[in-house]
Amino acid sequence: MMGYVRLIFLSTFLSVSMTSETFDAMEGEALVIKCPRRNSFVKVTWYHTDTNKIIPAEEEGSRVFSSKLFLWFLPTSTEDSGNYTCVIHFSNNRTKSFNMSVQVHPYKKGVCFPSQIRYPNDTGRGKIVCPTIDNYKNATLIQWYKDCKPLQGERYLQKEKYIFINNPRKEDDGHYTCRFIYTHKGNVFNVSATRIFISKAKHSPLPPQILFPKDKDVIEVELGAALSLKCQARLGIKKQPLDVVTWDVNNIQVKYLDFSRFHEESHFFEGYEQEYYRETTLHITEIRKEDLQANFTCVVVNEMHNTRATVRLQLKAQYEVGLPNILLIVGSLVLLVAIAISVILYQSFRVDIVLLYREIFQPYSLKDDGKIYDAYVIYPRSHTNEANFVEYFVYQIMPDILENKCGYKLCIYGRDIYPGEDIASAIEKRIHKSRRLIILLTHQLINCKEPAYDQHIALYNALIQNDTKVILLEMETIGTYEKLQESLRFIIKRQGTVKWKERHTVHPQSSNSRFWKQVRYHMPLALKSSCSANAG
Repeated sequence: MMGYVRLIFLSTFLSVSMTSETFDAMEGEALVIKCPRRNSFVKVTWYHTDTNKIIPAEEEGSRVFSSKLFLWFLPTSTEDSGNYTCVIHFSNNRTKSFNMSVQVHPYKKGVCFPSQIRYPNDTGRGKIVCPTIDNYKNATLIQWYKDCKPLQGERYLQKEKYIFINNPRKEDDGHYTCRFIYTHKGNVFNVSATRIFISKAKHSPLPPQILFPKDKDVIEVELGAALSLKCQARLGIKKQPLDVVTWDVNNIQVKYLDFSRFHEESHFFEGYEQEYYRETTLHITEIRKEDLQANFTCVVVNEMHNTRATVRLQLKAQYEVGLPNILLIVGSLVLLVAIAISVILYQSFRVDIVLLYREIFQPYSLKDDGKIYDAYVIYPRSHTNEANFVEYFVYQIMPDILENKCGYKLCIYGRDIYPGEDIASAIEKRIHKSRRLIILLTHQLINCKEPAYDQHIALYNALIQNDTKVILLEMETIGTYEKLQESLRFIIKRQGTVKWKERHTVHPQSSNSRFWKQVRYHMPLALKSSCSANAG
């Protein structure tokens, strides 16, 4: 009964609420959206509009959660696309609701920021504010781009949250993307947002985007009942000279259909930053059998492009419990158990499985990625003449196992950087030419107040540019990681460490010890795979 009452309550406020903002995000980045503030309020409740489910507060491991005026996606996934509603509760028992449309665009390698991620900016004064950055506490702005190219030059003055173009001209029109880093409880996320800058134009079209319905949606109906199909689209900045949002039924415009059963009504509104929307509703007074075979298509046209989304109708399912359903349930349970067992076995033996696969099938086909080294080794360097085990490990044990017996090529400071080279330039060049970064964790590294230059460059590549994978070897029992710098703690939390234990020193030259198997598992494919054959 309470669920039925809540459904009626949601239907009441959702039917009168209007989309106030649209947020576009790139898959895998952070997204924080804010419910519009309204004076004094008691609390704010967030719902997933499509399912009417409440979005709870943050818990350990949660990815999507709410906190007062804010809704968090850490990080985003394409499945997050949809409509979200925030309901503000006032002390006088009144409520006010706002719809937020979220569209998550899949990441495509080699493609710059998706053109759909656009926040309009119609001012000609030259100040371009980084969109949504105020929603991210302690965000660090990294770089501005114009039409996907890094922005630089004396005419551009970059401040903490915006960039200013001195004396803007027509050629300055375009898409300006700010990229910044956001840290939440030790986790680091990228955020990028694009704003259109127009120096003089009164209006600007955007690629038309249908917010709802989604293409190929299926809507359940009952014969003889009435139905209203809504289509809402974003068309540009300010009122557009060409803004068509209409419905076709089997490619026939509604105005040519039976007026006694079909009719349209349309209206427009402006949203966040003067974005221009048009919404058209197709009213059907009575659903008939022939409608179940028809295609209902929303067609959207503006000056730039046209797009469409087609939906179908089907009768509401009548569920019956019978032998076929029981067999289906039993079969599904058996399949789930088999999958669970397979997952458990794989998690327990995945290192051995992967290494065995490499040995049997010899996957030699390596892409020409321009790299020279399989791994660059970073270790705490001693400033005395006394020998220590870490340096013996780096110069003797590691090359013997990974280079001599497994066919890898390492780059080790002091061995592979030649006299007379510029140290900083040589380190940076060799790190860029390495497929992995191996970092040896010791108490000396933790207590070092100023990290070595190669450690600084390596962590920048791994966290900011996502260019190189890191392998952490815990050579001494560290215990708590609180004294480590935040970037290393983030990597440890994400992937853990490979721990060197005393028993490894008994047979340090065996590539089949558990330690070396884990190291080889994280390494890239080698040009030859002879670890098992040469293991001693």
